[in-house]
Amino acid sequence: MHQYLKSIGFEEIQTRKELKELLAETKNTFTDQMIISYQGESDFCEYRKEYGDRIGMILCGEMDEEESFETEYYVPYMEGEGVTTYADVTIEHRMDKEAYVGICEDEKVGISLIFHIQNGVEYMKEARLRTSFAQEVTVTFSALANEGRILFPVKKIERAAENKVEEQNNRKRLLNAARNGDQSAIETLTLDDIDTYSKVSRRLVTEDVLSIVDTYIMPYGVECDQYAILGVILELEKMQNWKTGKELYRMRLDVNELIFDLCVPVDQLLGEPEVGRRFKGNIWLQGRLNF
Repeated sequence: MHQYLKSIGFEEIQTRKELKELLAETKNTFTDQMIISYQGESDFCEYRKEYGDRIGMILCGEMDEEESFETEYYVPYMEGEGVTTYADVTIEHRMDKEAYVGICEDEKVGISLIFHIQNGVEYMKEARLRTSFAQEVTVTFSALANEGRILFPVKKIERAAENKVEEQNNRKRLLNAARNGDQSAIETLTLDDIDTYSKVSRRLVTEDVLSIVDTYIMPYGVECDQYAILGVILELEKMQNWKTGKELYRMRLDVNELIFDLCVPVDQLLGEPEVGRRFKGNIWLQGRLNF
C-alpha cells in the first residue's frame, strides 16, 4: 500500500482488494493515457486519472500485443503550477522499476534536491530525441503530506528583511563560485557557517529554534525524495477528493525561496492555516519536467 494514498483522500483504503478496485477504476476510466514502444513486443503504458482538482493516480505497466496490461507500479500525485526552479537537472533511472528521479542543485537551497518525476513516460519519449536535458528543462515541484502542523509567522523588521535578501543574494553568488572551484568562496562560506552557528547557539539559550528559523528543507528518513520542511503559506484552498468526499488543503508554500504546491488532508492538520502562517511537516517531493 502506498504511504501517500492518504494525502490525496484515500485514507479508507486498507486492504489489497480495495486497492485493486481503485487501480481497476483508474485503468478503465482513465483521464489520460500515454504509450511508448518499450522492449520487443511490449509497450510501456501510463494511465492517469483525476480524483480531484489536480490530484489523482498514475498507473504504469507493460502492455503486450494483445493489449493485456500488467501493472508494474502506481503513484498518487498532485500537479503543481508555474515553474519552481530553472536549475540544471540530472535524471536517473530507478533500479527497481521503470521510473525516474530528478536531481537538481538550486542555489536558493544549497543542497541537491531529489524528486520523483511525475511524467516519466513523456521523458522516455523526449529522451529518444535529445542527448542532453540539463540546460533545456525547467521543473515544477509539488508535494504530498499525510499530516502537518501550522505555526505562527516570524515577526520581521523591514530593514532586517532587506538585509536578509542581500545576504541571500551574496550567498548564492558564493555558492556558484564554490561549485566552480573558487577556494576563496569556499573559505568565506565556511567562516559564514561558523559565524551563523555561533549566533544561533547564543539565541537558543533564550529563544525557540522555530522563532529563529523562518523556513527550511532537509532530507527526512531513508527515502531520498522525502523531506522535512517548514514553509510560509502564500495561497490556501480547500478542495475535495471526488470519489471519497475527503476534504483536502492545497497550499502554495515558500520554502527557502522555492515556490510549490502541497496537498494535505484537512483533518490531519494541527492548527488553523492562513496565508502568512507557516506549515511544518514531512513531504514526498514530486516534480514535472517542462520540456
